[in-house]
Amino acid sequence: MEFVIAIVGSVVAKAVEYAISPIKNHVKYLSNHHQNVEILKNRAKRLKDARDGVQHSVDAAKRNGEEIEGDVDKWLSAVDKKILEQVEEVMQDEEKAKKKCFIGLCPNFRTRYKLSLKAEEVAKAVAELIEHGKFERVSYRAAPQGPVVAPVKGYEEFESRTSILNGIMEVLKDDSVSIIGVHGMGGIGKTTLVKEIARKVEGKLFDSVVIATVTQAIDIEKIQNQIADFLGLKFEEQSMVGKAFRLRERMKEKRILVVLDDIWEKLDIEEVGIPLGDEHKGCKLLLTSRELNVLSDEMDAQKNFPIGVLNEKEAWDLFKKMTGDCVESCYLKPIAMEVAKKCAGLPIAIATVAGALRNKRLFQWKNALRELERPSSSNFTGITKAYSAIKLSFDYLESEEVKRTFLLCSVIGHNGLVEDLVRYTLGLGLFDGVFTMEEARNKVFSVVENLKASALLLDSYNDERFDIHDVVGDAALAIALKDYHMLVLRDHAPKEWSDKLKMKSWRVISLRCPQIIANLPKEMECSELSFFHMAYDGVVKIPPNFFKQTEVLKALDLVGMQFPSIPESIIHLTGLRMLRLKQCAVDDITILGELKNLEILDLAKSSIKELPKEMAQLTQLRLLDLSWCRELKIIPPNVLSSLSKLEELYMGGSIVEWEKEGVVENERKNASLDELNNLPYLTTLYVHILDAQMILKHRFVEKLDRFRIFVGNYARYDCCTNYKSWKELKLQLYTNIDLDNGMKMLLIKTEDLCLAGLEGVKNVFVELNNGKDLPHLKRLHVKNCMHVQYITVNKVGVPRLCFITLEDLPQLVSFCSPDEGCSTKPLLLFNKQK
Repeated sequence: MEFVIAIVGSVVAKAVEYAISPIKNHVKYLSNHHQNVEILKNRAKRLKDARDGVQHSVDAAKRNGEEIEGDVDKWLSAVDKKILEQVEEVMQDEEKAKKKCFIGLCPNFRTRYKLSLKAEEVAKAVAELIEHGKFERVSYRAAPQGPVVAPVKGYEEFESRTSILNGIMEVLKDDSVSIIGVHGMGGIGKTTLVKEIARKVEGKLFDSVVIATVTQAIDIEKIQNQIADFLGLKFEEQSMVGKAFRLRERMKEKRILVVLDDIWEKLDIEEVGIPLGDEHKGCKLLLTSRELNVLSDEMDAQKNFPIGVLNEKEAWDLFKKMTGDCVESCYLKPIAMEVAKKCAGLPIAIATVAGALRNKRLFQWKNALRELERPSSSNFTGITKAYSAIKLSFDYLESEEVKRTFLLCSVIGHNGLVEDLVRYTLGLGLFDGVFTMEEARNKVFSVVENLKASALLLDSYNDERFDIHDVVGDAALAIALKDYHMLVLRDHAPKEWSDKLKMKSWRVISLRCPQIIANLPKEMECSELSFFHMAYDGVVKIPPNFFKQTEVLKALDLVGMQFPSIPESIIHLTGLRMLRLKQCAVDDITILGELKNLEILDLAKSSIKELPKEMAQLTQLRLLDLSWCRELKIIPPNVLSSLSKLEELYMGGSIVEWEKEGVVENERKNASLDELNNLPYLTTLYVHILDAQMILKHRFVEKLDRFRIFVGNYARYDCCTNYKSWKELKLQLYTNIDLDNGMKMLLIKTEDLCLAGLEGVKNVFVELNNGKDLPHLKRLHVKNCMHVQYITVNKVGVPRLCFITLEDLPQLVSFCSPDEGCSTKPLLLFNKQK
């Protein structure tokens, strides 16, 4: 009986416990509601502090051009939601809980209970957010999109080439083969073939394809940089070893085909940073060389494919295609076929000869045949028939200035910048009737396009560069040496360098030979020299009197070297028109003030810290390039304003501490932007203005035809696009828009506009320029604008707008005003994805 009573008692006790427990919880929420609300307030404050810290790190990362980790973005969004919505809701409910029922005589228990319960739930969520917000890193360096392998210009699907292409494609599918070689004589079409293969397999057999040109003078870092460009990779590492490690890690992420073109000797793949074999079975190498033994013995290629000349029918078909149907006429066809035969089935010879004879008359064809039957220059060590063909094309160029421009292209070499060519030709005064920088640029770009049409130059990986085939380049240098007194020294010191009599006759010298650069003569006895180029990565001792006997020098180009000061003998170069000290580590450039006839001065990427006041004497200067001079901080007052003939000023990437307006003249330590008002010919300005309060408001902006103006803390890749715009404006304004007339003039001219951090702006176009039209705007990028709700493309005239990129616009509602309907005009939008 006692046992039964015990059981019944236990059951009753448990039942009472279950009944009482919920009541206890309810009572707890009622009695602890003040405590729960206080806990929530304290945690909300801690969360807000944590959020502010993370946001500061995010802002700094964005200014440095980095991408934000996805979980960080999600956390910030969740925090904003908890703080701005749920916490605020609890605070409002607390006010309700303070109200009294029964005419204020007792608390509103129901409201207080709900408040306490909700406060506890939100407090738990806030605690979790605080814990999850302890990030090791908030950002990463994202790679810009690398170049895509474009359709190959000049590739023809001849039977002799198609069979080789198909054979290589099959081997690329074989997992047991990682290195494939293609070999044949220069100008035979190896590069064209492997580029066509690269185009076909990209995105199919391989996720990515990269192409690098090796050349005779192996430069590991240059190869690494070419590969990085295709991968969209920006190196932070300085050493070759560090870059190799970074490349290796990046390439392991994908199936990748690496094309290494024009290999002359063994290349250490591991030193470059290319993972092969067991390290990364998804990576394959496709190599080209003139020599089979280089591929099989030096590079361990497992499969090699020879490529020969075109057969007679293929050669004639190609020749006919490039000259046009005129060669089918009865009177021209016999001699045209003979000319085609003289090209010996060599594609490069066919292309150059056909380009030279297009639309020419019969007597010119006969003369061409006679020239091709003559022996080639004894100075040319390449292919006889190729030299004859290239020399013929060269002779048919329209003018002497075009010929000299082409020879300069051969001196510059692979993937040369057309802008370098512009500056060289202007310094040398090659073109008559060219009076402005813009006219010179248009002239040179036109000449380069014509040389491409003649097959003497090739397209490069972007429109700002040109390329040149090895065979064409070698032939051009042979012509330059023999007929134009141009000496190019790259790998060794030939007898011409030590021959004093010959030295006096050289008009152009390009010196990249370390052996010579390490032992420069006390004086360079070159009385006829008009252009001197020297490139070297390291310390160079230039003797004080080195330039003493080069008084007629017009263009001097020193690249990449370190020297404590510029040699004193440079003051003898009274006729110097162009000076480039690109990437040079030099401290004192005061002596440059003596070069009073200087028209082009390029100090880009140099280590200068201050522009000397003596620079004000360069009153003939038309172009000044101070791009990416990271250490440049001081430009003395009145220096820029003294350069009265200046047409182009490049200062992108150089953060100069511009003087604010209103500072008394004798108290100014630095240049101010209003000095540019004294430059009546200024048409090009690239500048980075860190202080948003110093937005341009000057009259000189009316004359600008080309500009890239960044205002605010823009990092190099912020708001970057794949488009090259000559009229680009980037505004990072963490303040209300209040633009003056100068900036409004720029807005009207702008083609590429990037806006970031616009504080308080809700309707971009309406508030940006007082609703006025932006007739030239093509691309708009809006990012990190917390209050933007409308981008009203239908209310402001933007007839050319075709691309919009949007990023971090949490309040965006519509592309039209809230009070009117949207336009039906089609617009292509690219939402930037994290």
